[in-house]
This record gives sequence, structure tokens and C-alpha cells, in this order.
Amino acid sequence: MSENKDPHVAHTSESVKFVYDFTEGNKDLKDLLGGKGANLAEMTNLGLPVPPGFTITTEACKTYLDSGDEPVELRDEVSAHLDALEKTMGKKLGQANDPLLVSVRSGAKFSMPGMMDTVLNIGLSDKSVSGLAKQSGDDRFAWDSYRRLIQMFGKTVMDVDGELFEDALEAAKAAKKVTVDTDLEAADLKKLVTKFKKIVKTEAGRDFPQDPREQMDLAIRSVFESWNTDRAKLYRRQERIPGDLGTAVNICSMVFGNLGPDSGTGVAFTRDPASGHQGVYGDYLTNAQGEDVVAGIRNTVALADLEQIDKKSYDQLMQIMETLETHYKDLCDIEFTIERGQLWMLQTRVGKRTAGAAFRIATQLVDQGLIDEAEALQRVNGAQLAQLMFPRFDESAKVEQLGRGIAASPGAAVGKAVFDSYTAIKWSRSGEKVILIRRETNPDDLDGMIAAEGILTSRGGKTSHAAVVARGMGKTCVCGAEDLEVDTKRRRMTVGDTVVEEGDVVSIDGSTGKVYLGEVPVVPSPVVEYFEGRMHAGADDADELVAAVHRVMAYADRVRRLRVRANADNAEDALRARRFGAQGIGLCRTEHMFLGERREMVERLILADADAEREDALKELLPLQKRDFVELFEAMDGLPVTVRLLDPPLHEFLPDITELSVRVALAESRKDANENDLRLLQAVHRLHEQNPMLGLRGVRLGLVIPGLFTMQVRAIAEAAAERKTAKGDPRVEIMIPLVGTVQELEIVREEAEQVIAEVVETTGVELKLALGTMIELPRAALTADQIAEAAEFFSFGTNDLTQTVWGFSRDDVEASFFTAYLEKGIFGVSPFETIDKDGVGKLVRDAAKAGRATRPDLKLGVCGEHGGDPESVHFFHEVGLDYVSCSPFRIPVARLEAGRAASHSTGSDHR
Repeated sequence: MSENKDPHVAHTSESVKFVYDFTEGNKDLKDLLGGKGANLAEMTNLGLPVPPGFTITTEACKTYLDSGDEPVELRDEVSAHLDALEKTMGKKLGQANDPLLVSVRSGAKFSMPGMMDTVLNIGLSDKSVSGLAKQSGDDRFAWDSYRRLIQMFGKTVMDVDGELFEDALEAAKAAKKVTVDTDLEAADLKKLVTKFKKIVKTEAGRDFPQDPREQMDLAIRSVFESWNTDRAKLYRRQERIPGDLGTAVNICSMVFGNLGPDSGTGVAFTRDPASGHQGVYGDYLTNAQGEDVVAGIRNTVALADLEQIDKKSYDQLMQIMETLETHYKDLCDIEFTIERGQLWMLQTRVGKRTAGAAFRIATQLVDQGLIDEAEALQRVNGAQLAQLMFPRFDESAKVEQLGRGIAASPGAAVGKAVFDSYTAIKWSRSGEKVILIRRETNPDDLDGMIAAEGILTSRGGKTSHAAVVARGMGKTCVCGAEDLEVDTKRRRMTVGDTVVEEGDVVSIDGSTGKVYLGEVPVVPSPVVEYFEGRMHAGADDADELVAAVHRVMAYADRVRRLRVRANADNAEDALRARRFGAQGIGLCRTEHMFLGERREMVERLILADADAEREDALKELLPLQKRDFVELFEAMDGLPVTVRLLDPPLHEFLPDITELSVRVALAESRKDANENDLRLLQAVHRLHEQNPMLGLRGVRLGLVIPGLFTMQVRAIAEAAAERKTAKGDPRVEIMIPLVGTVQELEIVREEAEQVIAEVVETTGVELKLALGTMIELPRAALTADQIAEAAEFFSFGTNDLTQTVWGFSRDDVEASFFTAYLEKGIFGVSPFETIDKDGVGKLVRDAAKAGRATRPDLKLGVCGEHGGDPESVHFFHEVGLDYVSCSPFRIPVARLEAGRAASHSTGSDHR
């Protein structure tokens, strides 16, 4: 068991405190009490109406999962706290005449909505249900609570198929000729309880437990075990939540929202989690228990309607919401129950919000004086900014609207309609874009939700499972589209006379809630238009979201230490990168300049048998290369441009060996063989390698093909001289790729310096071109101290470095076994997406340190696509690199994350 630093916990193995009363904890004990338990304690401390209860710590869960059994002390601690709770409530758990009932709810450090187990109404039995009916004066309520317990307990604790209970409930409603469960009477529910108990006996092989303490103990174990269910592990991988945290268990005295029309349950947000706007947001359901709201099985009313239903409770709730938002200094997500006019707070947490809401709320809270700019920067992240840069639907397009639901999570999603998670996953893996359509989602749909472009449900509101999970994942979601009749068994959706079959294309707009038939065209996001200079924050017509993004980005740019460059190979990309805020080019791949019409010249270079032929080919390429560089240096005038000399194997510039062989064979059969094709085929065979990525490429090309690198260096130098003559300010860095030993670099450097000197002498223009190398081989990283003697800068090529460290060929392994590695938890995330800190990252860290030990002024950057990955940017900041370089579209993300890394806060984790 890990040592716990909490002052309430004794630091000896003989005495560890496993249970805390709600009066003992606080919001800062999330590691120990989980988010739910810590916040219940905090609300209790604030004097808010929280039902009495206690929390079993995450340490108890971890001990249970490690050993397969509860800690020996746990039962006695639970018993002591249960005794205290019974004294407070004046009744005992499950007593026959007036039973105390409790809920058993999970609560990890980070919110995992619907992923782990919850059981309500623990303590009801064949004996105590009559006592509850008598005490409440409501037979229907008592039997409704009992059927809920058996249904929830049977599914979560006894592993009974939940659809069996659902089918029995639907049958009961059909027999009564009603459509909602609230229309079932006490006698109907009593029969349903009998049916449910038979289902449990048949499926679980034992009777539903009648002992209330056994119910509670089994429910506690079930919550512990739910930490490692497939859906919980999948969600943690998706959200990058550590798997070793464990979950706390909250035992809370029950309050009842299903006691009639003066009771109910709801979820409230202190601001709109979809837009960030202030106001009254949430859902309320009369005569219901909490799970009914988040499950989406009955459509709710807007929270604002509660003012007409129960003005006293509404006013009290508004005051509490203001108190909590001021106290937590953030959007709060609140669960509450009203029991016969008495308001009870069941949960609060910092609420999940959409990307747009995150930026708006962060700046709003700054304006209100609740947080400063540094904290606002920690409230948003690069993944959210990337979401805001996705296209949106073209409102001027001709469309066929099918219906409209609740705008639960924004975005423009288009795909083929599918009606179950299995199909969503299967089609997605085949390259199809899909929209998952359900009446309502539940935690078992998580993998399908991940695979889908968007989620559409006919039931539920902004606090339903679909909405909450979609917002957390940044998925487009429309909920509660009541006009859509979803038939999952027949795999179709009906809207009036229109039938949408599985495979038909639909489009959903998570910003408006509109649902369309067919594919709706998209237009650029206003955030992209802002970055490209087509929308100005602060103008009268500027979108407030753009203004919020502008403010956050301005602060990030002021505080960040890392500079952000672009990977760009031509002037057009360079200019766009500059508009996006690039401070130079970190990688210009010159091989892209050899394609198209120039491929024939490269073929001649490769086929050259004599020096004269090769020199002629190089002379022909020189002015074309020079023109490319002049345009590039002009586009990035005044900013550094790192030009990588030719890197890929030469066979990439030649025809495919199979196609060429067939072409030659057919020509020979017709007796009209092409001499050039024959020479090409010989060259292709000569250059063919079993693993070209580890063969003749990079610096090796420059060493074995005379004149190739010197031609490129001359083109770069002459272009720089031309720009200086034109009063430009070219700042050029020449990068030699795939170096594995300092001797390679020394030879190429000596030749390059000679060429540069010749250009200086010829043009009369003084040039200072930096010469450095790409660190993309493990040996280069391990001998960085030696290589730094001949290099003025290092640029870490983390794509190739990841391949060579892991022994992966990226093009092959991502399609073959990465999915299995991710599912089995070997990878939390692909090492090509986020840098492997323990392996590849260690080489980067050590090489940076060793290089600077040799050359203190060594400039360090990274030009793999990790340079635009949020988590990787933080790592590069930490190890002391000078800049990151990424594709133009990722530049704003890198700028933001570089700012966040520089002003990292030790405050709350707003995951």
C-alpha cells in the first residue's frame, strides 16, 4: 500500500484510517477520498444540506484490488461509522418498521461519469419495504424503491443482464397500457418485484440478499471491482487517467426524489457547459431518483421550470450554486434531490465543459476577479483549442433537416448511421465515418462512442450519459431529439414519413442541435479565420469565443519560453504558418522539392554512369532548388529557416519495382523495349533494399553520391545571398539528416563550408549559415557530446527516433498491432502521438544535456510531429529545448501549451 501523506492518516502499517465521515474531509483530499467524497465533505463543511454519510478511501480499494480481499480493519471501521450514522438518523439500516436506506456510490479522483458502479436504496428487503411504505405513507413509493434496488443490485453486483429487467419493466407497462414507469401503481410494482427476484434467482443462482448489511458489503466490493471493468479501463485510457488510483466508496443516507409530485431530482450547472454562458442550466425530473436523469430514460424539464414547480427549493438552489461557484472558482456540476420540498445536495464537482465553454469561462472568471490570467491559462488546453479549429456546417447550404434535439456537445459531424457500438467499431476500423444513434446511451456504449464521429440520441438532456461523456471526449453530440423514433432492433430511425436505414448518411450539429439527412458541407471555423487574420478579436462583430481565444493566446505568448516553428516545405505553407504565429521554420524537407516535373531529373541523376552526366543533372536541378529557397526565405524573412538536406532513400524517386518490371516485360514481349525503362529497372534493382528506412538515406546519400549535398548547399547559399542583396533578412540553418557519428557530420560540414565560402566570394555577400544535424538515431543521441563538436544546433527528429528506439516501422505497425497494444494497456497512447518519456524522452533529455556540456550555446529543437502534441510540448519545455516545430495547423496548439508549460499551476487539475 502506498504511503498516504494526509495528516489524518497514521503513517504506520498497523494503523491506517480507511473510513472518513463527511465531516472529516475536504476538497483537497481527492487522492484519498475521491472527487465525490472530497466534495461531499467540502459541502458539509460549508454548511450546505448534505445527507449524512461516510467515505471509504481509495487506499482501501487499492488494498482490495492488490490482495483480492478487504483490509482486515475495514469491516470494523465501516461498522463504527454505520453505528454513528444510525444514531444520527435515529434508525437502523434496513430495520423492519422504519428502515434507514443508504446509497453506495463510486467516486474516483477524476470524474468518470457512468463508468463505475452505484447502487441506491440499500437496506430494503421483503420485511422493510412494508415499513418504508408505512413510514412514508406511500405504498407506490416503497415498492418502486424496492424494484429499483433489485434491478440495480442485480445488474451491477450480481452480474445479471440488465436487459432482462428492462424487458420485464416494458412488459409491465404494456400490460397496464402506459408508456412511463410513473404510471405504474403499487400493485403493478409489487408484481414487478416478484418478477425481478425470479430473474435474479434464475440468472445468479441465488436469492436476492435480504440481509441489509450483506447488501451493503457486496455493493462496496462491487464498486471496488468496477474500477477494473473493461469500460472503466477504456475510459481511463481515452482520458489518460492513471490506472493505479483506485476509487473511493461513498455511503450516504438516502433521500428520495420519487415520493410524488413534490419530490424530484436534478442536475444543475452554474454556467452552460456547452457554451459557457451564465444563466440557469440543468435538468429536473419530478417523482424520480437521480439515475433517471443521467440515464436519459425519461425526458426531463429545464431547470428553470423548477421555479414554477417549487419556488422555495429553486431559490435555495440558486443561492447554493452561487456559493459553490464562488468557492470553487469554476463551473460547478451539481446533483440534487428534493424530498417533499426539502432540498438535498448529493454531489458537486468542477464540471466538464466543451472547448468553447472552457475558453469563455476562463476569461469570464478573470473579469469577475475570481482567478488570474495564469490560472485561466491552466483552465484550457491544446486539445480544446484544436477542437475549436475544426470546420463547421455551412449555414447557407441547401439541407434537409430531420429534426432538432438538445445541443449537448458542439461540432459538425457527418457519417453513416449505425445503431449499436459493435457496428460503430467495425465500420470505423474499415475507414468509414459513423454517427452512433441510440435511444439513450449507457456505459456499455463507450467504445462505440469513441469510434463514432458523433452521437445522436432521442432521449436525455444536457446531463444525460451521452452528453456528459461526449463533452468530456470532445465528441459532437445531440441529445433528446424527441421527433426521432429510434428502432435499434430493426436498425432504423423514423422521422415522420422519412426512414433512415443503417448506412444512410446523416449530419449532426452539436452547436444548434439540428439533425440533417445526407452530408452537409462545412466551412472554416471562426477560430481558424481569426488565426489567419480574417477575423479580428475586439471588432464589433467579432464572436465572443474568438475574443476569449485571443485573450488566452496573448497571455500564453507573453509567458512561454519555448518558441514555436513550423514544418513547411514551400512559400505557401510558410506564409500560412506565419499567420498562425510561427516564429520560423524548424523543418523544410527538400525531398518534396524533387517531385512532380523534377522527378525525371532525379532519375537522370540516379542513372548517371559518368561524372559528367551526374554533374549535368545537378546543374539542371540547382536553379530550381535556388528558386524554391528564395521564395521560402522571402516568406519567412527575418525568421530562422532550418533546411534539411535530402533525407529519403533514392528508390522513392523511382517507379515502383513491380509496375516497372511488368512494363518492361510487356515491352519486351512486343519487341519494343524502352532503353530508359531498362536502365531504370536496373537502377531500381541495384538500389532495392529490404529495409530502406535503415539503408542508403540521409547523410549516407551525401557521402556516396558526389555533388548531391553540395548542390543543395550551393542553392541555399545563393538564395540567401540573393535575398540579402534584395535587402532581405534570411536566417538560414542547414541540417544534415540521419547522422550516427561525428565523422559523417565533419565531412559534410567541411564540404558545405567550402561551398558557402565560394558563394561569398562570387557574390560578395557576407553569409552566416548555421550548420547542424538531426538527432534521429539512438547512436547520435548517445554520442551527442561528440556530435556537438561539429554541430551548431540539434533538431530532434522524434518520428524516426521513436521508430529506431522501439524497432517499429510506423507505416506497418500502426495498422497491424497498435490497436491490440492500446486495448491491452501496453500503450496508454501511441508513442508516435505522444513522446515516450521513459525511452525516447530519456535519449532526448540526455542528448540535450550532453550536447550543451560540449557546446553551451547549442540551439536545441524538435521537428517531429510530437512538436504539436500538448503533452509532449510540456516535456520539451521541461528538458530545456529552445523551440518546437510542427505542422502549420498545430502551431496555435503548440503556442498555447508552451505557455501553459511555462506558467504551470500547482492548483486544481481541470482534467
